[in-house]
Amino acid sequence: MARLFGTDGIRGKANDELTPELAFKIGRAAASYLGGDKGGTFLIGRDPRLSGAMLEGALASGIASVGLDVALTGIVTTPGLSWLTKEMGATAGAMISASHNPMEDNGIKFFNSQGFKLEDAQEIAIEELYFHGTDNLPRPTGEKVGRILREEELIQKYCDYLLSTVDLSLGGLKVVVDCANGAASGIAPRVFAAAGAQVEIIHAAPDGININRSCGSTHPEILAAVVKSKKADIGLALDGDADRLIAVDAQGKIVDGDKIMLICAKSLKDQGKLAKDTLVVTIMSNLGLLLAAKGLGVKTIATKVGDRYVLEEMLRGGYILGGEQSGHIIFRQYATTGDGLLSALQLMQIMVQSGKSLEELAKVMESLPQVLINVPVASKKGWQDNKEIAAKIAWAEAELQGQGRVLVRPSGTEPLIRVMLEGPRESQVQALAQEIADVIKAQQG
Repeated sequence: MARLFGTDGIRGKANDELTPELAFKIGRAAASYLGGDKGGTFLIGRDPRLSGAMLEGALASGIASVGLDVALTGIVTTPGLSWLTKEMGATAGAMISASHNPMEDNGIKFFNSQGFKLEDAQEIAIEELYFHGTDNLPRPTGEKVGRILREEELIQKYCDYLLSTVDLSLGGLKVVVDCANGAASGIAPRVFAAAGAQVEIIHAAPDGININRSCGSTHPEILAAVVKSKKADIGLALDGDADRLIAVDAQGKIVDGDKIMLICAKSLKDQGKLAKDTLVVTIMSNLGLLLAAKGLGVKTIATKVGDRYVLEEMLRGGYILGGEQSGHIIFRQYATTGDGLLSALQLMQIMVQSGKSLEELAKVMESLPQVLINVPVASKKGWQDNKEIAAKIAWAEAELQGQGRVLVRPSGTEPLIRVMLEGPRESQVQALAQEIADVIKAQQG
């Protein structure tokens, strides 16, 4: 059976791969599986990309056709939708967003009643209904048809909750926030201002088309220039659905998810609050993090790429902090998924509590030279069995002589194969990564 779900929900080009028909049908399947005979309300949120309203209407119609009510939160962040799903006692939630992807893409990800992303087995069960069983699902009539209501006022509850996670005023901090013309554009300014910070906002005028375009967490260099020119203390770069954070210090230097996680892990450990003195990361985290964590007495556990796998490990082991280099950071005591706004508040609170600048705090680790090349491919299938690709990877590993690592993997959300190398010399890892990328392009392109 074909798979609809990738590492982070369903993704595809809107109105081509991800059509209203698909949204309607997956809405029926998900509502039936997650709602069953319980009924109740299904929350739907979206980011501001142009296709969002189209897919929202189709998804909501599919859910209502099974007999569940639908509450439309409007434009909200992914973690906001996740939190509201649990807080409001909803049967389930759905977020329409393609996160950091370009505006022509979109996606649908589901959350259970506790605000957690679905497990693989649950997604497979919904797919089974989608491909084989939607025609046999209930079609109630009369007053049993689900209602579709707009409840955009719920977003203020999420803003209030975010503010409740910090114990002190952030007064004295000057912050520049890049909202990526995305879901946080209307939320971030009020949250950070209410927390006491002096706020400068950029890229917070979404028009449905400009989301993630040369801005946000995938282009932090723009934010870095503004931070320096405004003489700010910190810059915060969010992505389209604000579930990730990349920071910038006062000198314009990028502070990625690895450094943010380790800063927070050290702070929690110093307070005796880091559960089992353990930080959960992914295989993409820099070797420098692993070395620095060991020196701090912080254990690390690495999972597959994807914040859902980080969360699974955190729940399995009882850990409270984990995340990805890309900026998905999960504070388990506060959230069930990565939250860029929450991460920013926690990071700035550490700055105020410690009296240290972000530049000082970021010295907690030294990143090894790391190169990541995204190779566009016609197909992600079969690359692992390709002899030419395997030989080139083995050659690169031998060249590093045990002083670095090679990681090649397919993207879970885009038609790309990612080539990542780390080692002692940047020129060397750049050259080795490019050679692997060239072979992959020749073999899979």
